[in-house]
Amino acid sequence: MSNKQQPVKMWSGRFREPLDAEFERWQRSIVFDWRLLPQEVAASKAHASALIAAGILSSDEGVQIRAALDAIAADHASEAGQALVRNHAFAEDIHHFVELALVERIGTLGLKLHTGRSRNEQIATDLRLYVRARIVEVVGALAAWASALVEQAHSANNAVMPSYTHLQRAEPVLVAHWLLAYVEMILRDADRLRDCAMRLNQCPLGSGAVAGATLALNRTIAARELGFAAPTANSIDATSDRDFILEYLHALTFVGLHLSRFAEEITLFATAEYNFVTLPEAFSTGSSAMPQKKNPDLTELIRAKVGRIHGAAQAVTLLLKGLPLAYNKDMQETQEPAFSVDFVAPMLTLVARFTAALQFNRERMNADAQSGYLNAMAAATYLVHKGVPFRTAHEKIGNAVRFALEKGVELNNLTLDELRAFGTEFDQDFFAAVTLAATLDCHDVTGGTARERVKQALAAATERIAALISSNEQEATHAGA
Repeated sequence: MSNKQQPVKMWSGRFREPLDAEFERWQRSIVFDWRLLPQEVAASKAHASALIAAGILSSDEGVQIRAALDAIAADHASEAGQALVRNHAFAEDIHHFVELALVERIGTLGLKLHTGRSRNEQIATDLRLYVRARIVEVVGALAAWASALVEQAHSANNAVMPSYTHLQRAEPVLVAHWLLAYVEMILRDADRLRDCAMRLNQCPLGSGAVAGATLALNRTIAARELGFAAPTANSIDATSDRDFILEYLHALTFVGLHLSRFAEEITLFATAEYNFVTLPEAFSTGSSAMPQKKNPDLTELIRAKVGRIHGAAQAVTLLLKGLPLAYNKDMQETQEPAFSVDFVAPMLTLVARFTAALQFNRERMNADAQSGYLNAMAAATYLVHKGVPFRTAHEKIGNAVRFALEKGVELNNLTLDELRAFGTEFDQDFFAAVTLAATLDCHDVTGGTARERVKQALAAATERIAALISSNEQEATHAGA
């Protein structure tokens, strides 16, 4: 198309004066909604199918339009093609661009495609398709991270580490048990995202600008072609709803929070003070000043990313607050926050590879799990089994810990006579009850760190991740992601 003559706007009939040139540039959304070209093409093809069924387009016209739309998508799939869309001289938005490109290819027939629809329903549909596809990507990347954690848990076997509360050593746990804690978070994150995908999976096409299409369109045709469960139930809600973007961003905020917690722990555990893990060199950087340094840049950056995600969610919350029904131009501002979190899936892919490359210092972790009276809870439990009320047992073991501290030994290094000074219930079997293995295995409840329980949990987690991967692959096929 020649740049000498600007094409007519999609809405210009009522206007006589040209737009202010600076306002014209400022209000265009093509500079960011170019990302929606695949969704715009898919939705336009589905609308064409509905127009054919309604008798507005002939079958031959429908074939021409759909073929031209496919060609437009193919021509602009590359980075160079995307740049052409983004920098188009005249298109106001992605809808306008596709219409202009369609007319270039098939002439005035391209103008018939907008019959019975509004840009309000187009953008609502495109964004639902876009978010749905991104959810499939993020869930797949979450599953990959969970798989890497499970593989590390298998490799760890019965390796032990200290657990912490208040950043103070608490009780020994299996390394696998700690890793599986993050798997649980990941599976919840996946559930939230899939719940979001389920709620957004209704098709706005046929809603018109606000009151519904003015043609008797069979809305299930477009909905079915696009993989939606059903058409939206209310045209006003359909064109003004951006709940799904906000829900998506909030679900991603949880992903970011859990990534940040993992990153923080790895950053701490990689310090000389902890020395629990060795950072993979492929994911670390050095210092330009201090030659000995190996810095955890990956985990530090991951720790920071939740701020960007949550910021996007906050922005959309404030944009939607107080908006009257139905569509308002304010809603254009919800798009960039939705696009701004596209880094999440690639970041998760990096984290999965990083997790797989981690090396644990088992000797150090094992030694730390057996120092600092981490078997005190098991010792109190020993007394409970002897018939001592827990509060009394707690006091007796607390006094024994204080004595051991002053003596500079662990609980299990006290003599039986020394222990009996705190209670006649102590017997020779106490020492077997506070070994590392016994301290682990006394937590023999569902979700506990007893060795057999963790083995069962690991098998269950493996099955749950496999089921998630399978269902997400099916959803990707169904949604055309």
